[in-house]
Amino acid sequence: MIGLEKVERVFQVGEETVYALRQVDLTVQPGEYVSIMGPSGSGKSTLLNILGLLDRPDRGVYRLEGLDTTELGERKQADIRRHKIGFIFQFFHLIPRLTAAENVELPLTLAGVPTGQRKARVAEAMERLGLADRARHRPDQLSGGQRQRVAIARATIMQPAIILADEPTGNLDRASGNDVIETIEGLNRAGMTVVIVTHDPELGQRTGRQVRMLDGRIEDDRRRAS
Repeated sequence: MIGLEKVERVFQVGEETVYALRQVDLTVQPGEYVSIMGPSGSGKSTLLNILGLLDRPDRGVYRLEGLDTTELGERKQADIRRHKIGFIFQFFHLIPRLTAAENVELPLTLAGVPTGQRKARVAEAMERLGLADRARHRPDQLSGGQRQRVAIARATIMQPAIILADEPTGNLDRASGNDVIETIEGLNRAGMTVVIVTHDPELGQRTGRQVRMLDGRIEDDRRRAS
């Protein structure tokens, strides 16, 4: 499903050249549950941005479901993001003026899904994530855990094949964080491929595969023993 070959990403910071990714090879199969870990500056967020087509490699190839995405135009990349990839961020990125249900509905609206279908799918998603009684609340009227579940509903409303999560529990207390992770793991059990960037070793150990990065390289890549 995901295939990176010799991917590099280089940034120029003043007079200094920073190698965020160096010769990264990575393959992720459909349905895998993968954590990407490493210290700050190791390249894990840059890698996640490339996987999500939010950034482009300077060298190398990124194939998604067999399609070489490296040279695709912005419009085609945006179309792939909309239909194949769901994003979950540490700080939720909900639109403050919209209700929870309207935030979840937004990707469907942008994709041109008819109103009746949108409302039915949003209602189903809110019910599934235990948010039916919060549908008309704005983000500032929700707890952190509820806001992240709204973000998960929004990320999955287009039924993407891949979920990319960047520190999804980093802004939550332990109880809320556990609830969110169990929700994400439920998506993985239902067949979605999940890739999580995390500093939390406990969360990393829950995943079926742990990829550790250092100085822009993959230092270790192992699967959890059954």
